[in-house]
Amino acid sequence: MALRISEIFYSLQGEASRVGLPSVFVRLTGCPLRCVWCDSEYSFTGGSAATIESVLAAVAAYPARQVCVTGGEPLSQKECLPLLSALCDAGYDVSLETSGAVDIAAVDPRVSRIMDLKAPDSGECAKNLWANLALLNRHDEIKIVIASRGDYDWALKILREHRLEQICPVLFSPVQDRIAPVELAGWILEDGLPVRFQLQLHKLLWGNMRGK
Repeated sequence: MALRISEIFYSLQGEASRVGLPSVFVRLTGCPLRCVWCDSEYSFTGGSAATIESVLAAVAAYPARQVCVTGGEPLSQKECLPLLSALCDAGYDVSLETSGAVDIAAVDPRVSRIMDLKAPDSGECAKNLWANLALLNRHDEIKIVIASRGDYDWALKILREHRLEQICPVLFSPVQDRIAPVELAGWILEDGLPVRFQLQLHKLLWGNMRGK
């Protein structure tokens, strides 16, 4: 069975703990979610068929040892799982950006899973698969993208109820053009939260440009 690839490109990692590192991005086509602020809607459909071997060859054309498999929702394709293992076998430091709406139990344990819990303003909060939290460890990360004070209050409630910071590092990120970054930073400081504030570095450098 072939993978369907939206794009493979080389850039700086713009998010999470690997921010700033030169990385190869493998963006898979398809996503079962429709977050209202999604910045990669072009990956929902289309793309090109590829084998795991051809993806490995494309990745090897770049000098980075960091590889990020993303989407859409990469786990919506069954072949994503063997692709992740193949990248690990090839010696890459592999991260997976997943919505948290798909079971992550079968993901290779060598992969760092960056799980994006969906806040209410995303329109997809009901699809959070809470059982995934028990599968995470310190090698993974939880990201919550925040578009409003209501989203922040929800994130604060979830953080405290589930003690997320005891599971793995937690990142709060503002939705571009929906909430002022300084406002979110102020709330985090006021409440003394054990989370990392982050901006999307790639958007600061290049804007919302495809392939960056």
